[in-house]
Amino acid sequence: MDYVSALLPPFVMAVLFISVIRVIVKTQGGPNKAKEDAVVDAALARAENARQATDTRSKGTGV
Repeated sequence: MDYVSALLPPFVMAVLFISVIRVIVKTQGGPNKAKEDAVVDAALARAENARQATDTRSKGTGV
């Protein structure tokens, strides 16, 4: 009976890990992919604009 108690935790963890991987794979793409991509692109554009704004401000001060 010791072998059952020794194998149960790794087996449970393996099942949970496989379940998480399946959920991740299933949620990739699909109808929401374009919406998610648009949100990421907008965030990157805002970050780039903010970086460029700070670059132009620091260059314009003559420091």
